[in-house]
Amino acid sequence: MGYPKEGDNIQIHSYKHNGLLHRVWDETTILKWSQDLIIGGNDRTMVTESDGRTWITREPAICYFHSKYWFNVIGMLRDDGVYYYCNVSSPFVWDGEALKYIDYDLDVKVFPDMTFILLDEDEYEQHRKQMNYPNVIDLILKKNVEHLMSMIRQRKGPFSAEFIDDWYERYLYHVK
Repeated sequence: MGYPKEGDNIQIHSYKHNGLLHRVWDETTILKWSQDLIIGGNDRTMVTESDGRTWITREPAICYFHSKYWFNVIGMLRDDGVYYYCNVSSPFVWDGEALKYIDYDLDVKVFPDMTFILLDEDEYEQHRKQMNYPNVIDLILKKNVEHLMSMIRQRKGPFSAEFIDDWYERYLYHVK
């Protein structure tokens, strides 16, 4: 199975715990690919929902996936600053077709001033019961939410001051 290289375009597929496809991002440009870390960029990419509806992203975004973290981070570049949308999810896998992960409902939205809110706790509880998330998954997810919030507070990893700017410059190089 071949791995994408810098500059290649891939799809991103999000699933739910029950194995059903949740959402597909049609095109993301690979900026970094290693065993543990994938960074991609996209702008105005088509997103297809599980019910077939489609929409187009509104702004450039830098996507951060790590093989050891149960979350991924999308930094969206808007006129008034960078907003982050963090999906609590399984670590990514690459199967030769797409980068894939399981979306576990909880999300953290981070504002340009680095304040943040935890979203969709009700949806998480509903799906946890409906899809029988194992207790070990529940514990892993809660521990990773704490780690994610710590990274935000400390401005580490994708939340550091220069991260999005540096990777966006690399993205612009590839889409010229």
